[in-house]
Amino acid sequence: MKVLVAIDDSRGSHRALAWVLDHLFFPAATGGVGHHNDEEEEQVSRPDHEAPELVLVHAMEPLHHVMYPVGPGSAVYGAASMMEAVRAAQAENARNLLGRARLICEQRGVAAATVVVEGEPREALCRAAEDAGAGLLVVGSRGLGAIKRAFQGSVSDYCVHRASCPIMVVKPPPDNDEDEGDSGQRMRN
Repeated sequence: MKVLVAIDDSRGSHRALAWVLDHLFFPAATGGVGHHNDEEEEQVSRPDHEAPELVLVHAMEPLHHVMYPVGPGSAVYGAASMMEAVRAAQAENARNLLGRARLICEQRGVAAATVVVEGEPREALCRAAEDAGAGLLVVGSRGLGAIKRAFQGSVSDYCVHRASCPIMVVKPPPDNDEDEGDSGQRMRN
């Protein structure tokens, strides 16, 4: 089974990757990271099943032409060189994000492929899952309430209703634990 995990620079994304690594990929039989006793190790090891294939996917937002006001009632578009510089910065950011996520996977003994897709994230993730023949798409959630979701939109909500494969939405922890648990790091707003 191919598992796609949506990666961006959010805590929800980090939680989604951690969930996948904790629940779908198990330590090697020679020991490994974890705090299971021997009896639990036997229950979670899957010798008869092939391990899932992990793909980390980042959706790169499309560039919109930038206009600068130059006077009352007039504006000019940004120079092509500026657009190229912004696009190069986006691509570098995507490489860095995916590189850090892949390093987390490698530290856990899990090989992961990386893919950058272009387009509006919610549509691009659904398209990537379909194109890859994914068996599962995993996305993080920001934990927006119904009103904020209605105004701001929700990538996870969109994917739940439109992805061609099963989807796992990893919810944020309760408010009092929100700053803990992201790959061993503490992050605050």
